[in-house]
Amino acid sequence: MAGDAPGGTFTMADGLTLARLGFGAMQLAGPGVWGPPKDRDEAIAVVRTAVELGVNHIDTADFYGPHVTNELLREALAPYGELRDELYVVTKVGAVRDEQGGWPHARSPRQLREQVESNLRTLGVDVLDVVNLRVGGGADGHSPVPGSLAEPFGALAELRQRGLIRHLGVSVVNAEQVREAQSIAPVVTVQNWYNVAHRGDEPLIASLAEQDISYVPFWPLGGFTPIQSATLETVAKDVGASPQAVALAWLLRQSPNVLPIPGTSSVAHLRENVAAAALDLPADALAALDGIGSGS
Repeated sequence: MAGDAPGGTFTMADGLTLARLGFGAMQLAGPGVWGPPKDRDEAIAVVRTAVELGVNHIDTADFYGPHVTNELLREALAPYGELRDELYVVTKVGAVRDEQGGWPHARSPRQLREQVESNLRTLGVDVLDVVNLRVGGGADGHSPVPGSLAEPFGALAELRQRGLIRHLGVSVVNAEQVREAQSIAPVVTVQNWYNVAHRGDEPLIASLAEQDISYVPFWPLGGFTPIQSATLETVAKDVGASPQAVALAWLLRQSPNVLPIPGTSSVAHLRENVAAAALDLPADALAALDGIGSGS
């Protein structure tokens, strides 16, 4: 890759070392994560620019579009040849899209097998690097929902044994569900909602760090109150950066196993996000940001 790994690197498993700042591909699809992008050339350019800037961790799902994001990634990554072996695409299963654009669960063994096969086909690969089982959703669409994941995660473990998947992870889960998954097969990553204003997963992050398991936070600006947003904007203005960049810089300073995956459909915005990996947050800025999440 042309650039240094933004944010440094984290090794999830043997042969799986990722830049700590990744790229979430969800926004490459059309509005509502449905249909083709407004500007296909720009979407392709975003992916290729990310690679040129040192990003080798791309997060996707075949239900983005549906199929649209994976097919864009296949096209965008095709020219990289041997370098493709150093680019890791992490996908998710456990949901599909309905005709209204909803995200209903789809976690039976048959449904998961179909989703894995569809991801293989739309990405144009013979094996998936990492597959996350998306478990929760909740009223807000982003929170864990209690319940066993033995059957669906067991089904993915079988597909891993068959050689269709290299590594497994879980998404939108609680600590108990992580432990249950670990009792079935190795877990290399957990993907949940966590940011400067939403910090309920801090004990889980610490536990995963002790086990050398990555934690991938999504929605860096989600769930802020107006007061919290105002504080973030003030800090951003003081350090001469965007609120998104400040939020990402804060995430990267929380723990070495935290690997944010900000998404965008704009090359300019992508460059701002990657630059956040080098953003210096002075002590007073960090104190103000830490105050945002007090009691959360």
